[in-house]
Amino acid sequence: MIVRVLNLLVIGALIFAAAYVYRIKFDSTLQAERLAKLRSEVRHERDKIANLRAKWSELDNPARIEELAKHFLKLKSVAATQFDKLDHLPDQPPAYMRPGAKDPIGGMIENLKEPVIVTGSVGAPSPAAAASPNAASPNTGAPAQ
Repeated sequence: MIVRVLNLLVIGALIFAAAYVYRIKFDSTLQAERLAKLRSEVRHERDKIANLRAKWSELDNPARIEELAKHFLKLKSVAATQFDKLDHLPDQPPAYMRPGAKDPIGGMIENLKEPVIVTGSVGAPSPAAAASPNAASPNTGAPAQ
């Protein structure tokens, strides 16, 4: 009787082990398929990158850029008389570049006026409405408080 119970336990353990091994095999097969899919995607992306690099090298070709510049920019070639010696530079920087001098661009930025914002649902405020605090609100028609 003990031998039969022991045999049944061993058979049960073998069935459990076989089911567990089958589960591990099934999971590993799924992981292998997933890995193959990822490798395929990586290979595809690398091919795309290689194509983009080839296209970039074609677009970045100096001869092509020079031809496009000649065709569209209509530039004149540089003459040797356009260059000057460093001896001809001024000794002092211009007045607006000296320390403590007011920045001309900063002055323009400081004097900018805030733009009036107009949307499709709310019209621009009229000068009279903006001046008087008791004017009607444009959204409700009621006096502002």
